[in-house]
Amino acid sequence: MSKNKLFQAEDKNMSKVCSVCGKGKLSGNLVSHSNRKTPKLYEANLQKVSVKNANGTVSKEYVCARCLKSGKVERA
Repeated sequence: MSKNKLFQAEDKNMSKVCSVCGKGKLSGNLVSHSNRKTPKLYEANLQKVSVKNANGTVSKEYVCARCLKSGKVERA
């Protein structure tokens, strides 16, 4: 199964993951001046856009800004 097919939302539940590249949340730490670590979640810059699918139908999906800028998505 290809990577793009893996992240295609077949059901109606849409998670906050890019439907093109699969980019989602990243975890890391905020590090203070005193070197204390605090857990932090970094979220991808996802936009909900109308996308024209391969079979010509239009659906709303989450797409990251990087995929939008690079032209990997055909907007409806």
